[in-house]
Amino acid sequence: MLSKLLRRIHLYTGFFLAPWVVMYAVSTAAMNHRAFFSGEAEEGPRWERRAERAFDGVLPEGGTASAQARVILNWLEIDGAHNARWSADKTALSVQRQRLRDPLRITYTPADGKVVVEGQAAKTSALLERMHRRRGYQQDYAADDVWAFIVDLFIVAMVFWVVSGIILWWQMKATRRWGLAFALGGLAVFVFYAITL
Repeated sequence: MLSKLLRRIHLYTGFFLAPWVVMYAVSTAAMNHRAFFSGEAEEGPRWERRAERAFDGVLPEGGTASAQARVILNWLEIDGAHNARWSADKTALSVQRQRLRDPLRITYTPADGKVVVEGQAAKTSALLERMHRRRGYQQDYAADDVWAFIVDLFIVAMVFWVVSGIILWWQMKATRRWGLAFALGGLAVFVFYAITL
């Protein structure tokens, strides 16, 4: 009875989370072999200017960089998940608008009242990396929270798959020796790299 239940849960969580498993596998390959996937050497993102406008809004005085960035994002009609920070000399507010397909960098310079919007050229490898690294509940947006929840579900499922796999393996006596050999081999390689790297 327990074996059958474990097999069913193992199976159906696998079906539900299959897109995430594939995404993490392919995105990890893209990060591990960046030159192959992108066709060029490892380097930072290239930003292309999309627009420049005179800002006619009002930023909240004494507000956080994120709160002030949100005013600019609303003014540009592109509100959403973002990171923001002022330069050390307070001459520019830099906002990273986190979008999977088309991330934007917005720079506001109060001295001239200008807002410059830049975007990244579309690249499959960069998209995969952004999907892989997207995480957490830090943003005030439902879509980001749902993504973070599914990542949590994926984490729980991975642990469950390991535990249920061990239980199911142990129930098949014919595979115990080979299973033990592979488990010890995998553990030895992991410990070796954990100690030496």
